[in-house]
Amino acid sequence: MNNTNDHNRLVSLDALRGFTMFWIIGGGALAAALSKLSSNSLIQTIANQLEHVEWEGFRFYDLIFPMFVFIVGVSTAFSIPRSIDERGKKNTIKKIIIRALSLYLIGLLYYGWDPKGDGGEQLRYVGVLQRIAICYLAGGLLFCFLKLRGLLITVFLLLIGYWALMSFVPTPGLDKVTFEEGKNLANWFDSHYLPGTKWSGPYDPEGALSTFPAIASCLLGVLVGILLKDEKKSPAEKMKLIFSLGILLIIVGSLWSLQFPVIKKLWTSSYVLIAGGCSMVLLGIFYYLIDVKKWRNWSNAFVWIGMNSITIYIASAFVDFDKISTNIIGLPVEKFIDGYTIEHMGNLVASIVSLSLAVLFCRFLYKKKIFLRL
Repeated sequence: MNNTNDHNRLVSLDALRGFTMFWIIGGGALAAALSKLSSNSLIQTIANQLEHVEWEGFRFYDLIFPMFVFIVGVSTAFSIPRSIDERGKKNTIKKIIIRALSLYLIGLLYYGWDPKGDGGEQLRYVGVLQRIAICYLAGGLLFCFLKLRGLLITVFLLLIGYWALMSFVPTPGLDKVTFEEGKNLANWFDSHYLPGTKWSGPYDPEGALSTFPAIASCLLGVLVGILLKDEKKSPAEKMKLIFSLGILLIIVGSLWSLQFPVIKKLWTSSYVLIAGGCSMVLLGIFYYLIDVKKWRNWSNAFVWIGMNSITIYIASAFVDFDKISTNIIGLPVEKFIDGYTIEHMGNLVASIVSLSLAVLFCRFLYKKKIFLRL
């Protein structure tokens, strides 16, 4: 960890990154507590949006991971040129590889690497952190060597190539193309060729083949980052372009989903476009409010989280904020609150305390200017 004095950051990007992590560190649990509190249709709809779909479809919670990958891409477009200016391309490439490898190794530890285990079979070689590391590595290196046109072509080839593979190559043993869980080509590939522990038994939602369209998600962020850096365009023009492109991707992705369904666990091409479009729309809104209009006070908590997003994600595996909240509130207190208010209000209060502890931890790191730099 180290201090940072970078005053040229895009605050809206930090805030959006924090917004995504907010739901992971406790926002989702808070919504679940609200759903227990009331049977109101609006509250139930909101709570439903904060759960992943079982297989096919798209909810707000299915946006969180690809939006984080998208933000990694946007950040890459800002950080790499600066690094090349300061260190040169060769040293920047080394830095990209080292950072990606470091994050990948942290991912192995996060998912329970036991050095005394069975020779690596207990390792989960793919996962959220590992996917972020791979996307950062691929996105960073491609950005170093390709110009705008090359990046656009790469995104096109990744999405079209994955669609063609999944749509026209029959799953071995079935002799037919299917997108069904456990029967599709990506799941089959994982079950036969992906070593180690898999999240879903024989296959993994962050599996091998779906990594390629995930890289496209990162590159969409890189392209938006390039747009944001364009000094020839005014902030208002940038916001309108980002917003418009986001709407266009959502429309194209929705049309594509009629043939290639939106499936997060396969990271389908239609899913990439819809998630990427939604990410652009949200970034456009954040950019307009925070960096154009300078309305920033409302986003402070998101900035605290966003500046240490990986730290709080890793910390959540070792620091049980829910347990600390339970020790503070306690079951008797929850029952006391339920007795004097309504049923399940105590659980809601406990969820608020847990989330508040995580946010305050991020605020402490931010105020002390302590940031994780891999």
